[in-house]
Amino acid sequence: QVQLVESGGGLVQPGGSLRLSCAASGTIFSINYMGWYRQAAGKERELVARIYSDGSTNYVDSVKGRFTISGDNAKNTVYLQMNSLKPEDTADYYCNIKYGWGGFQYVNWGQGTQVTVSS
Repeated sequence: QVQLVESGGGLVQPGGSLRLSCAASGTIFSINYMGWYRQAAGKERELVARIYSDGSTNYVDSVKGRFTISGDNAKNTVYLQMNSLKPEDTADYYCNIKYGWGGFQYVNWGQGTQVTVSS
């Protein structure tokens, strides 16, 4: 069983920055991707950014140019650097991983970390 531990959320003023971290622990044979989703109050969960095992990335249009996802393969950790934050970025952010183990593929979620952008 893989566990995801997130950190780095908090309260920040518009235009500010935050860095989210997500560390995966447990038995992992291979990671397909790690990523971040977010869910604002009253809205559906949406994919924010994802990084694949080959290093390729994709982002939702609303964060392109402001957010950067990166990974540390040795630590099974993914980061989300969020710059130029806007009030509409306020949401609970969830880490997500797809990995292989024992010939099967699994998807796990973190517990979520809250990001509030407000003056």
